[in-house]
Amino acid sequence: MENYAELLDTLTQQEHELQFTAFSSDTALALGLKIIELAKGRDKSITVNITINGKVLFHHAMQGTSADQADWIRRKNNVVARFGRSSFYVGIDHKHRGVVFEDIKYLEPKDHAAHGGAFPITLKGTGIVGTVTVSGLRQAEDHALAVEALRAVLV
Repeated sequence: MENYAELLDTLTQQEHELQFTAFSSDTALALGLKIIELAKGRDKSITVNITINGKVLFHHAMQGTSADQADWIRRKNNVVARFGRSSFYVGIDHKHRGVVFEDIKYLEPKDHAAHGGAFPITLKGTGIVGTVTVSGLRQAEDHALAVEALRAVLV
């Protein structure tokens, strides 16, 4: 069995560490292009979406991706909006507590996916204003790619 508590601590630390003082369309472009660059460097095909206050600032589907990934992005983003945490955190937290996320009565599985890849875009002093979402890899890889790009852009 995985060490869920340790992973949850790591994910919480990432959410506290990876926050912006400002976020613009130019920031979204830099972040989106960094994610694409990282994926290409690993010979991976992904779809990336960056949304702020309901407005899509960046969306790119690489060659070889599926149209289904746009729906995965929507469902992961809904989890961030609902819980205020990364979609990976929410999924791991439910596993840690022995709760099957898809069985939660008040959340439609067709609209919510607690799988890694959607990370909250947080402004210091303001809170969550949007999401950066990666889809197309295993959930831990989707999450890690977003985090790596956030770290690079925030430097």
